Amino acid sequence: MNTDVDVAVVGYGPTGQVLASLLGRQGHRVAVFERWPSLYGMPRLTHIDGETARIIQSAGDVDVALRDASPAATYEWRNGNGDLLLALDWSGVSSGFAAHWTMYQPDIEDSIHLRASSYPTVGIEQGVDVVGLVQHDDHVALTVRPRSCDRDQQWEAPSADRIVTARYVVGADGANSFVRRAIGVDCDDLGVDDRWLNIDTECLRPLGDAFQVTQQFCDPVQPNMFMPIGQSRQRFEVAVRDDDPAEMATEDYAWRWLHERHGLGPTDVRILRHVIYTFSARTARRWQVGRVFLAGDAAHTMPPYMGQGACSGMRDGITLAWKLSMVLTGAASADLLATYETERRGHAEVIQRCAVELGRVANLKDPVAAAERDDMFRRGEVPPLPPFPTITNGVVLPGSLAGTLGPQGLIVAERGRGRFDDLHRWGFTVVCSRDPHDVLSTAQLAFLSSIGAAVATTAPGTPRSFEDADGTYDHYFAEHGVEAYIERPDFHLFGAGSVDDLPSMVDALALALGVDSSIEQVALVGGA
Repeated sequence: MNTDVDVAVVGYGPTGQVLASLLGRQGHRVAVFERWPSLYGMPRLTHIDGETARIIQSAGDVDVALRDASPAATYEWRNGNGDLLLALDWSGVSSGFAAHWTMYQPDIEDSIHLRASSYPTVGIEQGVDVVGLVQHDDHVALTVRPRSCDRDQQWEAPSADRIVTARYVVGADGANSFVRRAIGVDCDDLGVDDRWLNIDTECLRPLGDAFQVTQQFCDPVQPNMFMPIGQSRQRFEVAVRDDDPAEMATEDYAWRWLHERHGLGPTDVRILRHVIYTFSARTARRWQVGRVFLAGDAAHTMPPYMGQGACSGMRDGITLAWKLSMVLTGAASADLLATYETERRGHAEVIQRCAVELGRVANLKDPVAAAERDDMFRRGEVPPLPPFPTITNGVVLPGSLAGTLGPQGLIVAERGRGRFDDLHRWGFTVVCSRDPHDVLSTAQLAFLSSIGAAVATTAPGTPRSFEDADGTYDHYFAEHGVEAYIERPDFHLFGAGSVDDLPSMVDALALALGVDSSIEQVALVGGA
């Protein structure tokens, strides 16, 4: 069937934005339906990591997105007296950026929206809701309905409904996802129901160095925290007391908290918003039903103590974008789409469980138990958090570096000087310390070309050569004892090894994508 679009994206937060922009970048026909008439314009997420910054780089203008951002080196956990319990080291570099950032979400959304809306094949409809979904063998039919513009934001009459057909649909429509309900998917619930007052402010003067470090206060009387929102804004949060939630929702309470706890008043900050959030930890039992996928909060929610909720959603967006793109272009078989949930579910659930455990530390309100917790921290008896997850199943070649993040450095190439991704097309990437053309066959090179892979080398004197301007690639090869790697479009490595290993890696990638079934080496692992 000839559908109206290739992919319909329901929801236009960061997850849907990344997905729509990257599909548009590849020339696919995309329709976006967002129930709200405009971008939210206020910060919800306030932290991203270097990997997420690289995702934003691929989907928007990262320099615009980070124009008011600040690198974050430490995340401190303190008790009610202010004594340090735990300091999470957020320093370093990841994916070509500082490893962690505090940032202003509207800058990120504006950056990606401007890019996505510039693609002629992407249509973005805001103030439109999806009210019906019917799956067929070869397409999905959505019923969409605009909102009226009256003050009550009521729906138009059903006579305004229209049908939009798509080859695939992605529900990125939040924790209360219509798409998830429409495909009959329930969620598993880890039982988190924390309520916190969020007070976002604009700084009217420099608040001092103390406010530039994210600090979580595990106070049994009233848990609270603060963190910078980039360079010019500040967030304050406080757990809602069961005895007086209505009072805590008032602006008077917000000012009273700022004054009594932090000594701040109207000459120091301007309150941008104050709102009570309820945190949850739920995961959809299925992330794909037929031609419909779930992503972002529609697939998984987590409390904010790891600062990874929106980061995980954007990882969903870029992962779905490259897999859908390869299937839509015929570069991979439709079986590839089953690896989306295989790869992303386990990754997101590790982060979710860590966030839940940190939330239990933050929200402990029994003073005796809190004192015992403090003593355990002082004695070093609290087990460390598990390592940050990698991709362990799906389109990865089993090996020590497979599924880890690849590097991005500053380079000089034929197109100029800049970050590697800015000077190469988005997609699979082969990077070697020798010329890969020395070891790859004509058929293997043709395969890489067919999937749009970039092939590059730090060795001089070839059309594929680049100068490793800041030493990132020489350092990476030396540190890990490899000479070559294949990086996926979501920046995780498919595999790494010597240059002589490269031909077998390329053959394995072809098999993983379902392109050449005559190749005997298996790259799909973990039931993908």
